[in-house]
Amino acid sequence: MRVLIENYRNLPAGHCGSGAMRNLIFHYCGLELEEGVVFGLGAGLDSVFFSYEKASPPFMLFGRGSSMEADLAETLGMDYTEQMQADNDLAWQEVREEVMAGRPTMLSGDILYLDYREFKVHFPAHRFVLLGFDEDKEEVYIADRVREETETCSMRGLRASRNPPDAISTYNTWGKFSSAAQRNSLPDACGLALYKTVTRMQGMDMSQRELMSISAGDDDAILEVGLKGLRTLAQQMKTWPEREDAAAHAQYVDNAIIKYGTGGGFFRNYFAVFMAWARQQRPDLVSSATVDLAQRAADEWNALSPTMQALVQAPGDRAGWEQAHTQVLEIFETEYSLFGHLGDRVLRTA
Repeated sequence: MRVLIENYRNLPAGHCGSGAMRNLIFHYCGLELEEGVVFGLGAGLDSVFFSYEKASPPFMLFGRGSSMEADLAETLGMDYTEQMQADNDLAWQEVREEVMAGRPTMLSGDILYLDYREFKVHFPAHRFVLLGFDEDKEEVYIADRVREETETCSMRGLRASRNPPDAISTYNTWGKFSSAAQRNSLPDACGLALYKTVTRMQGMDMSQRELMSISAGDDDAILEVGLKGLRTLAQQMKTWPEREDAAAHAQYVDNAIIKYGTGGGFFRNYFAVFMAWARQQRPDLVSSATVDLAQRAADEWNALSPTMQALVQAPGDRAGWEQAHTQVLEIFETEYSLFGHLGDRVLRTA
């Protein structure tokens, strides 16, 4: 049997999750939003740091939380749900039935196993959309963020990606739209998203840490999120110049800022776009000073990238590591002010 959904518009994107959701909500609900706005409405921003001994270097750094896609649906009032499935065979049957019914289906997996991706590194929780399959050829058809054209992947590769045996897994997570409903207005959705973002970054809502602990696995691992995660990055960075793999640490941070599909600036470019949009939607919650702080945070993250690139080439440069550490502390101060300003209004009106 061969099935292919051909009426799906796949705009390329800077980030997998917000790009896939942008295209999915347009397909199902007819709602057209800029990608940065989609990211912000999903309360996607975070600073996740956790030690992970199986990785090289032995830590993970993410600029977004775990539940952005589902949170976007919640803030907009859409009928979209996500579920895990431990059984690999049943997991395939579930999404197979969706595309057979003509419904593009969100998937989550590790990029390493996707045949068409040239960037070969373990990268869990990558988001992409299943559009079809050919059982005779044992291949599937996927909409991903890099190209508008449909990608082809082996069924074996997709199965390994969705629940890898030797890496962080999202356990065959997939998402389903049940209707075209959008129950919340954009201003209301904006307010809900701002509240989620503030409470998570300030450490009042620990849901993202709890979700990430499932992936981290090790009870003894360092795991922090929000502003505390950013402060933990600064603390850990002070120990890196002493390591033999200091260059690998610098390379990973640079990748996390730019190359790992962040839209630039560790997702802060997108958040700055969202904050400018939120200023128009909710001037009662977002001031011009807050918009400026969001842009400053994005600029500071982008400025950290060349510092880390220089340390890849000269990992023994102590002055370079001091500069990097100072820059991270400056980013922390900017984001502390940003979410303080935003919280003063958002929490008061909640």
